[in-house]
Amino acid sequence: MEYNKLVAVSGLPGLFELLTTKSDGAIVRGLDDGQTRFAANRSHQFSHLESIEVFTQAENANLIEVFQAMGKAGKPLPNEKDADAIKNYFGSVYPAFDFDRVYSSDLKKMVKWFAVLQKHQVELKLSEPEAPETNE
Repeated sequence: MEYNKLVAVSGLPGLFELLTTKSDGAIVRGLDDGQTRFAANRSHQFSHLESIEVFTQAENANLIEVFQAMGKAGKPLPNEKDADAIKNYFGSVYPAFDFDRVYSSDLKKMVKWFAVLQKHQVELKLSEPEAPETNE
């Protein structure tokens, strides 16, 4: 499973692998339950994990940078129901966060998503941009 094929779908919990898109939605497979389902554009929004950025005290950071920092830290993940523990965890793992603009619900989601990525051994790497074709 590749990181660049993973999406979050509004209204549905967890992460999904994007299998294919259609004009009126997408077919996705849940990472946790393995179920394949159709998610309609009119009732769901899709966010590729590669395109998600988080607020920091300087430039915005891509979500994968946060996940990589979490992996390098090697610390056990905090209990997702303890907002203070989560904030302290990110304060030590990724201190550049702008905690005034990053909601605790977002931090909680990052902890859940990272646990799912680890469980499924997803390699945290951005896709390579396609090189433009040159006609010589």
